Amino acid sequence: MRKPRLFAALAASLAAAISFGSHAAPKEHFSVCWTIYAGWMPWEYGDSQGIVDKWAKKYGIDIDVVQINDYVESINQYSAGQFDGCTMTNMDALTIPAAGGVDSTALIVGDFSDGNDGIVVKGENKTLADLKGTPVNLVELSVSHYLLARGLETVGLAEKDLSVVNTSDADLVAAFASDDVQAVTTWNPLLAEVAATPGVSKVFDSSQIPGEIIDLLVVNSATLKDNPAFGKALTGAWYEIMATMAADSAAGKAAREHMAKASGTDLAGFEAQLAATRMFYTAKDAVAFASSAQLQDTMTRVAEFSFSHGLLGEGAADAEAIGMSFAGGLVTGNADNVKLRFEPSYMKLAADGQL
Repeated sequence: MRKPRLFAALAASLAAAISFGSHAAPKEHFSVCWTIYAGWMPWEYGDSQGIVDKWAKKYGIDIDVVQINDYVESINQYSAGQFDGCTMTNMDALTIPAAGGVDSTALIVGDFSDGNDGIVVKGENKTLADLKGTPVNLVELSVSHYLLARGLETVGLAEKDLSVVNTSDADLVAAFASDDVQAVTTWNPLLAEVAATPGVSKVFDSSQIPGEIIDLLVVNSATLKDNPAFGKALTGAWYEIMATMAADSAAGKAAREHMAKASGTDLAGFEAQLAATRMFYTAKDAVAFASSAQLQDTMTRVAEFSFSHGLLGEGAADAEAIGMSFAGGLVTGNADNVKLRFEPSYMKLAADGQL
């Protein structure tokens, strides 16, 4: 089940309170954490099947892959230095570790939501414009909130034209079933459940803003700099898993069945989620996306949304308070405060067969 992707100001404060040196000592033992979501289940598979271990041994290191049940807590723990890497969205990478002062690198760009997030309104033949004046229930300050804001822009509306009702992901389906709630914004599998309600309309989903809600493996930049073997092992393992997972073969089906079971669904349910997820099964595709001008534009939008909602920290004077670096040395925002790096060089090694 996909966990709520919150922008936890508390986590940012925690991270800011912890002192990180500019260099992390070379070491042999590393750990990464992940939470259950279709695009991150490959880490569970790679761990259980010994693929991560195989690649770690190739580079003379050890890597523990640890499941954390709570998504926000996983990022909190990463930000506090308890893990060397963590799965998270592009927005959360900016608003939690980066906003908290933890220099982080998006090592692997795994996928983007391509319909996994959406807005559902009661009533047939409804449109996004019908949301004007309507309360919308969602997990506030999550990617659902971002999706709503982006959707409203497309029809000339803004958040001020309606009201947002903060609702836990655990309560959203039940809330939508009540007479009091007319619209929700959420993610799969919750989205599929509410969209299957008779007499409702799905008025917007993430396929209409492709490439904006991105799922990453983020690692500590200083750790990566001083331990390139860590980045190489993780990247090599990931693309071996991708090759198996994507295969139209008995092995590929078995891998997807394993991931489905581990995520609490069946093969049909898991593949339905994958159908609404643009997985980058090849390193070449991931590098192209991570090197694109679109990614830079997306992160500018994300920074603007985050600043307007107070998610970049109390000291942020504007949306450019946190610097972000991209392929080719391009930096957006504050070049003296670069805390989030989209670094495709390790994926490029995989694409070129150099791992």
